[in-house]
Amino acid sequence: MNYQEALDYISSVYKFGSKLGLENIKYLLNLMGNPHEGLKVIHVAGTNGKGSTSSFISAVLVEQGYKVGLYTSPFLEEFTERIRVNGENIPKKELAEITAFTKEKVEQMLADGMNHPTEFEVVTAIGFEYFKRQKVDYLVLEVGLGGRGDSTNVIDDPLVSVITPIDFDHVEYLGNTLDKIAYEKAGIIKKNSFVVSYPQKEEAMKVIEEVCVQQHAKLSVAAIDRIELLEYDEEGQRFHTYCGEEKFENLSIALLGEHQTQNATVALTALKVLMEEHQIDISQEAMYTGFKKTVWPGRLEIMKKNPTVLIDGAHNIHGIRALKKALTKLYAQKRLILVIAILGDKDVSGMLSEIIPLADQVVLTQPNNERALPVDRLEERVRPYQKPVRKEAEIPKAVEAAFELAHEEDVIVFCGSLYMIGDVRTILRHRKP
Repeated sequence: MNYQEALDYISSVYKFGSKLGLENIKYLLNLMGNPHEGLKVIHVAGTNGKGSTSSFISAVLVEQGYKVGLYTSPFLEEFTERIRVNGENIPKKELAEITAFTKEKVEQMLADGMNHPTEFEVVTAIGFEYFKRQKVDYLVLEVGLGGRGDSTNVIDDPLVSVITPIDFDHVEYLGNTLDKIAYEKAGIIKKNSFVVSYPQKEEAMKVIEEVCVQQHAKLSVAAIDRIELLEYDEEGQRFHTYCGEEKFENLSIALLGEHQTQNATVALTALKVLMEEHQIDISQEAMYTGFKKTVWPGRLEIMKKNPTVLIDGAHNIHGIRALKKALTKLYAQKRLILVIAILGDKDVSGMLSEIIPLADQVVLTQPNNERALPVDRLEERVRPYQKPVRKEAEIPKAVEAAFELAHEEDVIVFCGSLYMIGDVRTILRHRKP
């Protein structure tokens, strides 16, 4: 099996849908020799900020000299981004080899009368196998969907379970109230474990606290209310923050948006748990340098200047609000060209009501995804805002339309769907002025 055949096989599994539950993944991993057992895992769930928080934790551990696996989803440009060791994507040759091995075990599973695993279960199994072969010291493992029934939740004894901000998303799978969603996310909390949480809204926090009591888990809540922002510009931000009573002064991060100082504080709290509860050696220098070096593409990422071109993967109401806040802070006086595409199963009205009023000009497009909201239907939803609108169903044409509309001093923002952002990022990186 070569790399392209591996990708074709993985995407062919998509038709088996998204099913929450651990029976299938456990069976598959057992046939593979349980590659997940023995991995030292930092398990990260939440609605928003999972990827950034995971990246902060991973970067600090790498800076300390450890070999660190990082499992995230979805990918932006290359499938191999999802499975990384020390910042390097899984090599294509190795992905092909491990996919072939996994496929054999899937076939054995079907012969045994089991259901076909989902795409995410197959990819998770491939990831575990790679991290085992690489003998990683630590694995930062991002939940795909929810937590309780997510295929990453085969991990029985994480070093720490981290829960980032919880909000409404994937309500058809996780429930339509915050406490139901929180219950699913809190499914990653294990007996006698250590838990770090963002200070959630009241109903979500109550659920997490109750689960921690039931599981005899020790909960630390990140002190995001004590962050002091010192500097903020297009290059990044500098701030003081706290972990318990310990003050961390002059932390610098390159990621933009106030929410990233909060994600960094959640990551810092998790790192302190690793140090204090597991005696993992992490120096102050590794902490500061790791935070500064952390990159997380496609999140308030400035791709070009003159005009300023910014891409952001905000794809739900919480993400859009964070983007709105950042744009208001950085570019309140600038003319804004907004290019937006949204999946049809999202809170389209809520997202548009937050972001469209900021725009001087709107370009509508659609992601390359079967769940995409077609541009004509998106236009119907945008029309009441009475903004000048252009429709370009094809993403490359939408990119060119934005540049045609922009002057050098303007700001172009692409947002609404990670699927669209990945394509835009590739186009922008190869685009000739």
